[in-house]
Amino acid sequence: MKKSYCIIPQLLLLAWFFLDMIGIYFSDSYLVTRSYKEDGIFFLIYLATVILFIFKEKVGKWAVAVWTSIWFVIQFLCHEWYTIFGKGIMGPLEGKIKFFSGAVKWLEIDGRYIPDVYHTILHILILAVVITSAIYIRNTKSDP
Repeated sequence: MKKSYCIIPQLLLLAWFFLDMIGIYFSDSYLVTRSYKEDGIFFLIYLATVILFIFKEKVGKWAVAVWTSIWFVIQFLCHEWYTIFGKGIMGPLEGKIKFFSGAVKWLEIDGRYIPDVYHTILHILILAVVITSAIYIRNTKSDP
């Protein structure tokens, strides 16, 4: 796998996650709220791993793979876990549903939390980076 194939999902994730830093609002809903105070450190860490990958590939590929793997687990516990089990680490289900009540959603079911559009795409992009990074690491290990 070429480095460019690995960097494309990283940059897409970086751009999508940047929306979380600025927020995207509509008249009566939002794609994502401006959350740089809550998520800014995650953004900066991810930005640093991408920069490291670009300029110091041998270390950067591992930094990207490890960080996005950790990030995916955190996101899974904070979102999909609620969908699957109806409870989670971030408080009661009702609070989670209320917190995201104004978000643009794919589907809404009373009494059930379903990740909104922003978070679904975020999780797919994180997973894409984890997978492409793992493939890239595997392929670069076998290169002479």
